[in-house]
Amino acid sequence: MHRNTRMLAATAAVILVVGCGEKSTEMTDKTATSGQDNALLAEWVGPYGGVPAFDRVDLEDVKPALEAGMALNLEEIDAIASNPEPPTFANTIVALEDVGRDLDRAFTYYRVWSANRSSPEFREIQQEMAPKLAEFRSKITQNKALFERIEAVYESDEMDGLRPDQQRLVWLVYDGFARHGATLEGEAKERYAAINQRLAELQTEFSNNVLADEEGYVLYLAEDQLGGLSSSLVAAAAAAATDRGHEGEYAITNTRSSMDPFLTFSDERDLREKVWRTYYSRGDNADEHDNNALIPEILQLRNERVQLLGYESYAQWRLEDRMAKTPEGAFGLMETVWPAALARVEEEVADMQAIADAEGAGIEIEPWDYRYYAEKVRKAKYDLDSEEVKQYLQLDNLREAMFFVAGEIFNFAFTPVAEGSVPVFHEDVRVWEVTDRDTGAHIGLWYLDPYARPGKRSGAWATTYRSHENIDGEITVLGSNNSNFIKGAPGEPVLVSWEDATTLFHEFGHALHYLSSTVDYPTLGGGVRDYTEFQSQLLERWLLTDEVIETYLVHVETGEPMPEELVAKIKKAATFNQGFSTTEYLSCAIMDMKYHSMDPAGLDVDTFERTMLAELDMPDEIVMRHRSPHFGHIFSSEGYSAGYYGYMWADVLTADAAEAFRAAPGGFYDEDLARSLVDNLFAPRNSVDPAEAYRAFRGRDAEVAALMRDRGFPMPGE
Repeated sequence: MHRNTRMLAATAAVILVVGCGEKSTEMTDKTATSGQDNALLAEWVGPYGGVPAFDRVDLEDVKPALEAGMALNLEEIDAIASNPEPPTFANTIVALEDVGRDLDRAFTYYRVWSANRSSPEFREIQQEMAPKLAEFRSKITQNKALFERIEAVYESDEMDGLRPDQQRLVWLVYDGFARHGATLEGEAKERYAAINQRLAELQTEFSNNVLADEEGYVLYLAEDQLGGLSSSLVAAAAAAATDRGHEGEYAITNTRSSMDPFLTFSDERDLREKVWRTYYSRGDNADEHDNNALIPEILQLRNERVQLLGYESYAQWRLEDRMAKTPEGAFGLMETVWPAALARVEEEVADMQAIADAEGAGIEIEPWDYRYYAEKVRKAKYDLDSEEVKQYLQLDNLREAMFFVAGEIFNFAFTPVAEGSVPVFHEDVRVWEVTDRDTGAHIGLWYLDPYARPGKRSGAWATTYRSHENIDGEITVLGSNNSNFIKGAPGEPVLVSWEDATTLFHEFGHALHYLSSTVDYPTLGGGVRDYTEFQSQLLERWLLTDEVIETYLVHVETGEPMPEELVAKIKKAATFNQGFSTTEYLSCAIMDMKYHSMDPAGLDVDTFERTMLAELDMPDEIVMRHRSPHFGHIFSSEGYSAGYYGYMWADVLTADAAEAFRAAPGGFYDEDLARSLVDNLFAPRNSVDPAEAYRAFRGRDAEVAALMRDRGFPMPGE
């Protein structure tokens, strides 16, 4: 999953812009006279066009920085809205693109505190500021004079003379305001703003509750409870325990990066069940961090808010400007895939049960057995041992492999910056300069924060501290990738699973999307949610190319490349366990769309979740990847709400594009197709309609059949 650099308020268009280029003397003076000598608001200085001063910011400065930044931003907005000159593209739309930079700098630090270095003290600030920030955003989108100027430009003859990207910018700004309450009056306008404030409180609380459960539940093991675990996993667990003051024990933390390998390899069934129940009960423990009561209120408020705008449901409102267009369009794709996924699960469970019976285990496969026995099936069917594969997946080598791909496809070169020359927020973070491989031209910086630690949210994500723009001179990218690998003992290489290696490439795809940007305006650096995952999912396909395998997937002890027979096994097993992975994901996507298409009055979350899954014939052996009480994608914010299906929509594009590369003369390194990929699908960001962009690359629309072939599923009726 990735986070947009810009703090999207009521629209992707205007509220807070990433740019950190030189501000006018007037703005610098205004910051000084506001009484805020605050490092979070200060201009970024130093090399590479200025960088965040992570070494100068303190938690106590967060609240005053946000408050001062909001005040400055509103002054800028009022100046545009009250401009006596007739509204034009330059004095209204472009002017809006160039505001909020002080506040955006503060939000760069705020997001890092939230995702990478949270603490109880920060969460108190976050909870207090959430409704204030929502109120601030409403003041902008509900500024009548401002919207009238935007509308005037949108309806003016000037539009005909603008470039296509400028026309799209105007439409995005106008549509963003109109879809977020700018047209409301009177009580409806007041209620809309009040709803946004309450949602900000609830969503922040939801997120913090999940993080509290991830931090609060750690399973400590003794040496005699480590059966089945690899030496690298044991070493990582020992290091995690030592970091938490439990020297001599072994810690299994309540995050996916720790839970998943434990459930895959641990021979201790009772401990597998305990770890499984703890992980899938996040936000659902009937305590102060329980999220069940928050979900109905979140859904009710979202529903009420879009009804004020004339929509029947939140899902209808959300999908109107996505590629799927309607809930029916999203459901259509999911319903095509779901039956095939269920059929594959039935086959997978039968294979696992046969092994358990042959071993005399005397059990029926339960959810905490799935990964464990799937691994046994993998070995039996494909002679493929995940632990053997892991010996060829060193984190540092994988990073270098990504750099290689970026060089071959995007013509980027990555060079580590001198230690200490760029401030970082934790000692684990490293920074690289990105340049054009031929000309040496500076493109941006790439920050990597790879390891799990207390206060860091689980999962993997990409974000930017600054995005590309060229309003008053080119501003370059500061991008970041964040993971939760378990840090090994000092000096020991970090080995990761095949799934984790794939995720690493995935998130790097988001970074390459940022770094490739050629857009002039910050808003155009955003994206359409069910499209932006496509670029990152496509990059996963380079992990298994011969060029990467032969040079970077080498054995941790011998340095020998992964042998051809092992590569063949991996490729042969490419569709293995697709029933599990598709079903655990797709159940979440369907549930998300159900939640946001229904009347939430009187909703009991536990009952609804169980009832809907029963209607879907959800297998007993699998649960949703994200059960409702910890489904942060859709309840911690609105980034993926009624949009979690987007991963599968992007999967269709990915499978279709991958077939194009496989058919190209140069395969995945075909120069002409790579250039088309960058020019049509990466560089334009949101300056071109996604459907048009894909047709420019492929010559036609993507075909669902490619996805079904990719997963080894039959098309309906076959």
